[in-house]
Amino acid sequence: MIPLKDTIPSSTFPFVNWMLIALNVVVFMGELSADAHGQAEALISNFGVIPARFLYYRDAHEVSTLITSMFLHGGWAHLFSNMLALYIFGDNVEDRMGPVRYLIFYLICGIVAELTHIFFNANSTMPSIGASGAIAGVLGAYLLLYPHARVFTLIPVFFIPFFVEIPAVLFLGFWFISQLLNGTLEIVHTIYSPEARHAAGIAWWAHAGGFIAGALLVWPFSKSERKMPKKYPDEYYAW
Repeated sequence: MIPLKDTIPSSTFPFVNWMLIALNVVVFMGELSADAHGQAEALISNFGVIPARFLYYRDAHEVSTLITSMFLHGGWAHLFSNMLALYIFGDNVEDRMGPVRYLIFYLICGIVAELTHIFFNANSTMPSIGASGAIAGVLGAYLLLYPHARVFTLIPVFFIPFFVEIPAVLFLGFWFISQLLNGTLEIVHTIYSPEARHAAGIAWWAHAGGFIAGALLVWPFSKSERKMPKKYPDEYYAW
């Protein structure tokens, strides 16, 4: 399922959300430049989170990778999927929190996501990169703030595109459960495949950790009052 847009308008310009998208794109351009000079692997290794290294050294540089890793991506598809989700859901969450609180919220969710990944992949020597964990926190907040919203979604079936509106609760709930399921299967796999303990593929537990962090932090970070757009029914929103 590929989300295309939601049904909730933003009453303010999402400055921080656009800033985050722009920053991720600029950093990715830097990665492409580093790759052209044969330095991309070193860049990702230096600024990505490597659980085994993080737990061994625990110094200032390793702590800083909890943030720098959020702005690195492994390819165009990785970047596009993350920025699309941030574009669709982030503006509404920023609308409810305000720009400063939204930025702090975003970074905290990303840090919690990476710490969750480290906890479940302590022996991994593969760098963990991407904004997915922080964005998962945005998704967790969106789910609670706008439980009756709908997401216009593309579902490809045998190369035939189908466009449907799916309730946000169903779309985001299915996404979260899939992260938990895949994370559990990954743990089972490492039990029976010892060599897999030193590597990690998709950071399923980072996604789950970020989502839970977003759901727990949404109300402390949200504004107590907000003017709702008049063109949409009040039942779309959580008050």
